[in-house]
Amino acid sequence: MNQNFDTCMTMLLAHEGGYVNHPSDPGGMTNLGVTKRTYDEYHGTDIDEEGLRQLTKADVEPIYRRNYWDRCRCQDLASGLDWAVFDFAVNAGTGRAARTLQKAVGATEDGSIGPLTLMLVKQHEVANVINRIAIYREGVYRSLSTFDTFGRGGLRRNDETRKQGLAMG
Repeated sequence: MNQNFDTCMTMLLAHEGGYVNHPSDPGGMTNLGVTKRTYDEYHGTDIDEEGLRQLTKADVEPIYRRNYWDRCRCQDLASGLDWAVFDFAVNAGTGRAARTLQKAVGATEDGSIGPLTLMLVKQHEVANVINRIAIYREGVYRSLSTFDTFGRGGLRRNDETRKQGLAMG
């Protein structure tokens, strides 16, 4: 079983950065990549701006593990592919990341990574799957209405994630 969660968390937090509240970002107030909404849903709270600003890695790590890593079965994916799927899940949602992985391996694109998807993943070279995900991910970014504002950063992140994933594999 894959044990890359800690390594992937470190790389993820480098991508996500600290507190932001960009007016064009539909996520709203965000710190360490966790939106206020995601934090509140996970904890059943109504955190205020100051509380969100004070979040630490220890505060957000369980959210990332349950809501993204576990949901996308990253622990069952090869090293490097786990990172490619995890980072995209955080950035674009678990359903979209799962469907993208499924498209990359020829599985039914139902947004749920199960035994059939995992079986098909194992039939492909990890590097090829990582590269396909990066191509599809770029297409997703270019299709977003926020591309003019955030597209350059999304493309940079996608390229970094691809290179890091290939180096891990």
